[in-house]
Amino acid sequence: MEAGDEAGGVRGFWRRLGLPGLIDVHTHFMPDNVLRKVWAYFDAGAALVGREWPVTYRVAEGERIRLLRDFGVRRFSALVYPHRPGMASWLNEWGAGFAARTPGCLQSATFYPEPEAPGYVKQALDDGARIFKAHVQVGAYDPRDPLLDPVWGMLAEAGVPVVVHCASGPVPGAFTGPEPFAAVLARHPRLTAVVAHLGAPEYQAFLELAERYPRVHLDTTMAFTGFIEETAPFPRTELPRLAALGDRVLLGTDFPNIPYPYRHQLDVLEGLGLGDDWLRAVCYGNAARLLTPET
Repeated sequence: MEAGDEAGGVRGFWRRLGLPGLIDVHTHFMPDNVLRKVWAYFDAGAALVGREWPVTYRVAEGERIRLLRDFGVRRFSALVYPHRPGMASWLNEWGAGFAARTPGCLQSATFYPEPEAPGYVKQALDDGARIFKAHVQVGAYDPRDPLLDPVWGMLAEAGVPVVVHCASGPVPGAFTGPEPFAAVLARHPRLTAVVAHLGAPEYQAFLELAERYPRVHLDTTMAFTGFIEETAPFPRTELPRLAALGDRVLLGTDFPNIPYPYRHQLDVLEGLGLGDDWLRAVCYGNAARLLTPET
């Protein structure tokens, strides 16, 4: 599909719903050296996750920004995440600079279990961070680590959402799955968490957490796409629960690191048959309410 044709199709989707555009809470922009390593990980997909994972939007940063704007994505994130100590603070500085020079980008920040974490998280909040990312799988850390307890508490108090990759897809880690993060929520029940990928493959357990904690949200990243359904299909018997949580489901895509066109994510959500009101809330309204009053 030509880029212009794809952009026209995406714009047609949200215009049909009467929306002013889309808000995508789960997109990635990173320093070039970090993004190259992420792409190398996906290039090695067959060895690491058991299947090929071509990156559809492997283009320069400016072209990726232009694509999102052509799609009509009015707000998007630049979710950065560390895989070792000593990275998070400078990633936060980069994220602040990227947001400052990129209209429409939510200032994004991250953290890692290290003694410095409370200090640089407070600094990021003071500097205007509006969304955080915690990647339990890539970071290979326990979210219950005592070093993170003040961080979770600070984010809960601030009400700033944190997108958490805590489920076991695409491959399980030492601390993935619902139990470790459920313990974090039990200690910090007011945490505004966004569980990435609808919690795939442990969908039911993360639906239960969202039902139990009113500030837990779910994002749609890769959910229901042909790529993920091959290995971790969402149980269709759980669709009524997803519909009932319609005010706490947010559009996420994983752009640019997806092995299919952006439009596919929207098509599969529409194909669920949960109705236009649900789609309007998921693709714009819920995030507009959660993230920023001016959106």
